[in-house]
Amino acid sequence: MEDARHTLGLLLGTENDWPSVFEALVRRLGAVTDGSARVHHYDVERLTIEPFDLRDQPSYDLVIDRLAYWYYVPREWLKKVALMDGTYLLNSPFTFQAMEKHAAYCAMMRLGLKVPDTVLVPYKNPVEHTKYAYTAERYNRPFDLEAVAARVGYPLFMKPYDGGAWRGVSRIRNADELNRAYDESGEMLMHLQASVEGYDVFARSLSIGAETMVMKFDPDQPMHARYSVDHHFLSPEVGAEVTTIGRLVNAFFRWEFNSCETLVKDGNVHPIDYANACPDVAITSLHYYFPWAMKTLVKWSVFATASGRTATPHIDPTPWFTVADRPDLSYEEKLVAYRELADTYFETERYHDFCASRLPDVDKVVLEYIESGDFDRVLVETVTTTFPTHEHEQYVAHFRGLLALWAQDERNRLSPVA
Repeated sequence: MEDARHTLGLLLGTENDWPSVFEALVRRLGAVTDGSARVHHYDVERLTIEPFDLRDQPSYDLVIDRLAYWYYVPREWLKKVALMDGTYLLNSPFTFQAMEKHAAYCAMMRLGLKVPDTVLVPYKNPVEHTKYAYTAERYNRPFDLEAVAARVGYPLFMKPYDGGAWRGVSRIRNADELNRAYDESGEMLMHLQASVEGYDVFARSLSIGAETMVMKFDPDQPMHARYSVDHHFLSPEVGAEVTTIGRLVNAFFRWEFNSCETLVKDGNVHPIDYANACPDVAITSLHYYFPWAMKTLVKWSVFATASGRTATPHIDPTPWFTVADRPDLSYEEKLVAYRELADTYFETERYHDFCASRLPDVDKVVLEYIESGDFDRVLVETVTTTFPTHEHEQYVAHFRGLLALWAQDERNRLSPVA
């Protein structure tokens, strides 16, 4: 049987830390033999942007996209290779409209999740265009912004419907702050969303394929301090619900590399942001959790290509809405059904079997790399290009410490003391 060779493409913006680590792990992992004894070899390439013939056949079996949400040329290339060539994408550009938050809110409300009350308000300053001006003058109805906010209730958040990285987000406590933030929103289309006051914990879950890591998160901290190393900050029941919500969001929209933010209050889980085209995977923010993210990204990329998994670029909401519309099911029972649909989409059992039988050394490979001088050089380079010169020594030591803690915990997990 002839060996298979796969090329994994990375479509990147300004990142260099995780791509370097991903490339190194794929090299160190080496060839993978599937269940039929066929050997799969892997190369990784960083994609460049240039003219492309729509009938060209790409060499990429899978592409991890970190750019096309903002950059239209590679977005159109991704559409072409998905439709014409069957290239597997993380994530599909056909659901970018949902990545603009609004459709994602609507879909999850439709499924009965506890999304805070949310209202879309028209532009403060409509986009400059003669047709917009005519339509606005003729058809836009005047509205009372303060009355809308009062119905939502103070405090609330004003945030762009297509937001990212906390751009344009304001916490609004009264009418004066409301009007000031709306005036400053300009040509951004904004949501008003009820605040979950007095929440117990902020959880941010990162999902890659069939796996999810739930982390304690504090958005008020600087980026390098937002994630806390805490393995027991949620009860098992709430942790399972947070994980299920992240998985069902991804399976519904066919996202395979995404993060989900949830607020937990009195045992209730409120999803507030779960459409992230480029979830955070930087060393200097994930730190302790970074090795898990890289390992999982490699495992899912290998599984998707070596197992012959077929990409589905468009969503089918019918089975999800069928569950949502059943009056005989409680919220908890619907979550169970959603989790089953998500596990079916991600082939969760098959994935874990594949990893156990075909990637038995991946944990050891990742651990050895994270403790290597090669990784330390990536870490030092990342710190020195991220922080001011006078902070280099401090943060190199800080992140080395957190990753050494991960390595110790990983060794204990792989070789538990009896």
